[in-house]
Amino acid sequence: MRSDEALYESLLRGDLDAFDALYDRYAKPLFGFVRRHLADAHEAEDVLHETFMALLRERDAGRSAVSLRAWLYQVARNLCLNRLRSRRRAARALEVAAPAPAPAEHPDHALEARQTGEQLRAAVARLPVALAEVYALRAGGMSYEELAEVLAIPQGTVKSRIHEMVSRLREEMAR
Repeated sequence: MRSDEALYESLLRGDLDAFDALYDRYAKPLFGFVRRHLADAHEAEDVLHETFMALLRERDAGRSAVSLRAWLYQVARNLCLNRLRSRRRAARALEVAAPAPAPAEHPDHALEARQTGEQLRAAVARLPVALAEVYALRAGGMSYEELAEVLAIPQGTVKSRIHEMVSRLREEMAR
């Protein structure tokens, strides 16, 4: 069995079979590592793929293979931390963007509105970062076109993310 460093050196020379071998060797353990950091399996899968994309980008930069295994885990960890930071920023943006409930005529109505607002904030906090980001920007009054520009994604993707976000929030609120 070839060492990580030998596979990486082959990858530097353009051997994409070496990339496949590294992926096969590390995909499962890296996914487990990332999954322990992130609650959402889809998000963990995205981070796993971003980690291996970083390996391909580093290949183009000519990085030397000191400890490839440690480097892969470091990249995965940093990507997880970035996602968690983004999630917290989105939650803070939501708190700023969320309008205060209008004064209710009856104290029970005010309590009910406050509980619904808290339930919504908690549901948004459980959304994947991409959907929480769309929520915060949309709640801030951005149009679909503005969202597409800010997020640098097609308008159709914005629409599908909003649809998925609304579906998830409805499920959460119905519980």
